Amino acid sequence: MNEQIKSTVADWSASPLDREIVVSRVVNADRPTVFQAWTDHDQIVKWFGPDGFECKTHEIDIRTGGVWRFDMHAPDVACFSNRMDFVRVEAPRVIEAIHGKDADDPDRFRLLVIFDVQDDGKTVVTIRQIHPTPERRKIVVGFGAVELGGQTLSKLAALVESS
Repeated sequence: MNEQIKSTVADWSASPLDREIVVSRVVNADRPTVFQAWTDHDQIVKWFGPDGFECKTHEIDIRTGGVWRFDMHAPDVACFSNRMDFVRVEAPRVIEAIHGKDADDPDRFRLLVIFDVQDDGKTVVTIRQIHPTPERRKIVVGFGAVELGGQTLSKLAALVESS
């Protein structure tokens, strides 16, 4: 992993709640199917992002050491640049990435997606974000990150549950 990323982004061993956002959802599909929807480039671009948003991918390689660069287009035509550097992709359990506008974005955050199996065969998807500062977390919560994350997981569920 890039030393700059290691030194500027919080790790999970020191994850104070004042910098963390957690969004979770039970999905009515088995874990391999849900994990595949996150790692298959043809599927992720269909559901990733809040309601009304669309992804335009510039580069995608969802594996440990890979990168996904994309623009998120909002319904009001605003465009948000995104970059995910994948730190760990372990099928079908976990995806970990550094997410921001670009590699030099001081506001980038650590993203952890966990896929847990329920006894009934459904999958619990939990997204954890660790932001660089409590102030940055407050800004992100203020613009609706929790609600928008919930919408994103609803779109994921709709895709895999209709398959």
